[in-house]
Amino acid sequence: MRSIIPFNTDWLFTPADVSADVPDSQFEPITLPHTNKVFPYHNFDNHEYQFISTYRKRFKLPEPRDGRRLFIDFEGAMIASEVFVNGVKVGDYEGGFTPFSFDITDFVDETRENLLTVRLDSSERPDIPPFGFVVDYLTFGGIYREVALRYVEPVYVKDVFVRTKDVLTKSPSVEVDVTLMNHSSQPVTITLSSAVATADGLRIDNDSNQIALPPNQEHVFTVVGLTALGQVELWSLTHPALYTLELEVRHNGQQIDLQTSTFGFREAEFRKDGGFYLNGERVKLIGLNRHQTYAYIGAAAPARLQRKDADIIKYELGCNIVRTSHYPQSKHFINRCDAIGLLVFEEIPGWQHIGDNDWQGISLRDVEAMILRDRNHPSIIMWGVRINESQDNTALYRATNDLAHKLDPTRQTGGVRYFQNSEFLEDVFTYNDFSNTVVDPVNMPHLVTEFNGHMYPTKSFDQEERLVEHALRHARVQDKQLSMSSVAGAIGWCAFDYNTHKEFGSGDMICYHGVMDMFRLPKYAAYFYESQISPDVRPVLRAATIWSMGDRSGGGNDPLTVFSNCDEIDVHVGDNHIGRFQPDRAAFPNLPHAPFTVPGMQLWLTWGGKLPVLRVQGYYNGQPVIEQKIDCSPQPAQLLLLPDDLELNADGADTTRIVFKIADQYGNRLPFAIKSVSFEVEGPAELYGENPFPLVGGHAAMYLRAGRNPGLVTIRAKADRLPDASVTINLI
Repeated sequence: MRSIIPFNTDWLFTPADVSADVPDSQFEPITLPHTNKVFPYHNFDNHEYQFISTYRKRFKLPEPRDGRRLFIDFEGAMIASEVFVNGVKVGDYEGGFTPFSFDITDFVDETRENLLTVRLDSSERPDIPPFGFVVDYLTFGGIYREVALRYVEPVYVKDVFVRTKDVLTKSPSVEVDVTLMNHSSQPVTITLSSAVATADGLRIDNDSNQIALPPNQEHVFTVVGLTALGQVELWSLTHPALYTLELEVRHNGQQIDLQTSTFGFREAEFRKDGGFYLNGERVKLIGLNRHQTYAYIGAAAPARLQRKDADIIKYELGCNIVRTSHYPQSKHFINRCDAIGLLVFEEIPGWQHIGDNDWQGISLRDVEAMILRDRNHPSIIMWGVRINESQDNTALYRATNDLAHKLDPTRQTGGVRYFQNSEFLEDVFTYNDFSNTVVDPVNMPHLVTEFNGHMYPTKSFDQEERLVEHALRHARVQDKQLSMSSVAGAIGWCAFDYNTHKEFGSGDMICYHGVMDMFRLPKYAAYFYESQISPDVRPVLRAATIWSMGDRSGGGNDPLTVFSNCDEIDVHVGDNHIGRFQPDRAAFPNLPHAPFTVPGMQLWLTWGGKLPVLRVQGYYNGQPVIEQKIDCSPQPAQLLLLPDDLELNADGADTTRIVFKIADQYGNRLPFAIKSVSFEVEGPAELYGENPFPLVGGHAAMYLRAGRNPGLVTIRAKADRLPDASVTINLI
């Protein structure tokens, strides 16, 4: 039978290219995912991760092979891997964003300890995408995704492609391409049974076929008999119903393989009228781009953090689509998008540059690897088969499109460019529009795949009027695109700030383009996206101000901008009722929930007067549903320590974010309360981050990574002139 065993613990690492005779004592014990170097969150040189490192893992087979084939599966290692078993090279792989596997059956010893070695080159090599010229993001280094040991019988299921058909009719069906591998030297006749099950395990249809497999070959068999499904629940943004396909392989009456694949019934299509349609209904797309990197740990984020990013984009920012700029991202992130109903536009690695024929060959392989890994995901609605913002290349992009359509005829392709007169070979014209509006499409409808970004970088600790203008620029573009029937939607640049090369970004090599900072904490632009959430989901009320006299040019707070999904807001300054206000429909006629503009606020903060509290109350259907208070006192009131999770798995990898914030008495961050915050950790866990942390901007975050021993972990934070803060997390 098939057996997949996580292979992430008990690795050894050294940041050097060493020979096999170097003793283990010269290595550091680590758990995957792993970054080859931990960094501060800014002010470091990207050359620091560009070196060759060596990973080792000594292992005995965790279970007898019993005639099965044995594979080692890597989800991702940055950026060029050579893999050895017991000193013998079993393969190499160039590229850091797609998975790869090696058959190690003939290289392991079943009777003794084996040695798995990975020589990993994390240099920004010009022969491997995305490199060859400048790139506006960092790749970091290390075996930064998970590894597994996979046992399979000589006859096994190699790949599964699930295609739903006629999902909007009364007779939906499932068609499945099953790639079967016969590693044996004899022809084999097997029974392939397939079944469709609901999320609660109820089987709703099944099928069985006898298949003759020739020796030492793979064979693709199409299952077409799954038609008696009855009424199915569609996968949608609000109800992302998931089903499971179960495939069983039997030989001589014995089960020899069992494979499951998750999928959804849905129809997704970009039409020639410019609209995107999900299950036959037009949906305006509002989204953000996502880089996969994090402060301190680079790209080496385990499953919990990957899932959290999807939750932030869907639930905190209210988006319905994310673009995986500019590469395939973690399977955990994509799985979570499936589970919560977040659409995905996934694209191949690259940034403006196209290399030589060998480089292009790797790019074509990336197209294949991306689609083979992810084509069963209902959240993915389009494949990006063009190097982001590259020039036209007819031969390459005909090849990438043809390959995508061959591997997955159910999805359309897009190719992101930043000039409208580009050669159009894909199915959907995807366009980066930095006009600070939305230009009318030329000759064809399109999807805006980036806007704003480098046109208006904004830090969390910038002057208030810049933070407000940053948010309003996002609001204006989304408002404009919502009015244009020939534009399917707009995906802003970008969700989170990110580290970059010296040719880009700010003086600390951070691109401050996000609506959130690198710690996934909101700027005012995040408040705009959040305010587009339906009030029936939850009320949102965010005043875009720190409520001080002198942060804006000219002083004062006039006008006050409030991002909310409420029908009306009441504004009070101290005991004074400023008035009740409606959304600014004159400036934002197309948004579901226009921002509020409150004039006349310069009158209420005066020299020598009392420092009044700002109080804003939101009304929905005539009833007060939410309130925000902001203190005008310049004195910090509290140090807050806010973990995302209070329980972690004691597996050596599970990680949670711990936000710390200097706040007023109501919990609002104080961006100019610049203090050093120090931390103590007690218990079996490790804290990633600068300690002490020179806090600028009022809030930041650390990451707590669980050890491998269960127990309680207590984190304490201290800052001058504030009470200490602490939190306890349980490792199980």
